[in-house]
Amino acid sequence: MSVKRHLEQADSITDLCAEYVKNNFIDPEECERLGVKRGLRNPDGTGVLAGLTNVCDVVGYEMQNGVRVPADGKLIYRGIDVADLVAAAGAEGRMIFEEVVWLLLIGKLPTKAQLAAFRAQIEELRALPEGFVEDMIIKAPSPNIMNKMARSVLALYSYDDDPEGQSLANILAQSITLIAGLPTITVNAYQIKRRVYDRESMYFHLPVPGQSTAEHILSTYRADQKFTPEEAKLLDLCLVLHADHGGGNNSTFACRVLSSTGTDTYSAIAAAIGSLKGPKHGGANHKVMRQLDEMKRAVRDASDDEEIAAYLRKVLRKEAGDGSGLLYGMGHAVYTKSDPRAVILRSSAAHLAKEKGLEDEFRLLCGVERLGPAVFREEKGAKDVCANVDLFSGFIYRMLGISEDLYTPLFAISRIAGWCAHRMEEVVFANRIIRPAYKYLGRTQPYVPLEARG
Repeated sequence: MSVKRHLEQADSITDLCAEYVKNNFIDPEECERLGVKRGLRNPDGTGVLAGLTNVCDVVGYEMQNGVRVPADGKLIYRGIDVADLVAAAGAEGRMIFEEVVWLLLIGKLPTKAQLAAFRAQIEELRALPEGFVEDMIIKAPSPNIMNKMARSVLALYSYDDDPEGQSLANILAQSITLIAGLPTITVNAYQIKRRVYDRESMYFHLPVPGQSTAEHILSTYRADQKFTPEEAKLLDLCLVLHADHGGGNNSTFACRVLSSTGTDTYSAIAAAIGSLKGPKHGGANHKVMRQLDEMKRAVRDASDDEEIAAYLRKVLRKEAGDGSGLLYGMGHAVYTKSDPRAVILRSSAAHLAKEKGLEDEFRLLCGVERLGPAVFREEKGAKDVCANVDLFSGFIYRMLGISEDLYTPLFAISRIAGWCAHRMEEVVFANRIIRPAYKYLGRTQPYVPLEARG
């Protein structure tokens, strides 16, 4: 019997919940009175400074005389603007995710020889341990790929000769192994999910020699293993833009918190995957696509700004959308004027949208990006709201024919590079357990003997 069913029979779960709220309620106004920084946010919306990093910088505003001033967003990997990395890859017509992984892990761009050796190493490590797919994935399917990814990462602990080792060499080796193997885990988990939960055919393709990470994903995901160079480059771009976002984003911070305790790499990365799964963090691109589908039904002319703005007002007033009052794909904790990832993805998505006959959908998303900030100001009085990466990433995945089941897992496949880079930094240089404080608000109460309790 399940715990929930047992509780329902022993006592009303609703009554127990009401009793819990009665005994444990915390007034949010107490946080303001006591100066508690909820969500580790300062009153002006900036993050509480909790550590130092050389890995990544996220620039969304400037501080002038103690006041936060909006600025064009920048994403910096190890001192290099990601826009410059993307521009160089476009000019040279090649995919660069693997060298971005190297950059994040090691701290500088690889030489040509180092990159060739690293790609060969990644390629070799894509194959999972003997029997792993059968025992850990096929025999234990999951309706949610993120849960299966986390469980599989934890299971790899048992296949490691030195799973607990805290040396830099050991953590780096574990990191490269996980970065290489996570795409294979993800696609295999998706295939068995199709078979068991969707009642559709599944197919398992072996890795093809010489492929990049993006090509490997498309080749093992698609039944015919075919894809165009443009499709692979677009997926590679998505991987590059999601690879890291500073030490303060929730999943990376979760990884650093666990790493600070001295726990193993597998536990730290599994925790990060669990964090990223949350719809307030990595799961928002699903919501954007559902919002887009409703917009297609509600907005007759994708070129009519007034009609688009009217729809956005209805969403914020909870008269349209999913009733949450949230406009998905808009707003960010750091970026104010622009999210550089959204800017790059919009530019890159335009050509494929035309090729796929999805120009109206693309226009609607651009309309949200263009009109959303003004509508927010009118309806909420909110300032400095811009489109975020989720506004266009899900649309690109849809154009690539990728199932929504894999939107957030693809995020994880990319972000594991950043997680591992921050874990190494935390273990080697921080060397202190992360332990913030919570103010106790509980009331004093006497102990009452069991026989005397009402």
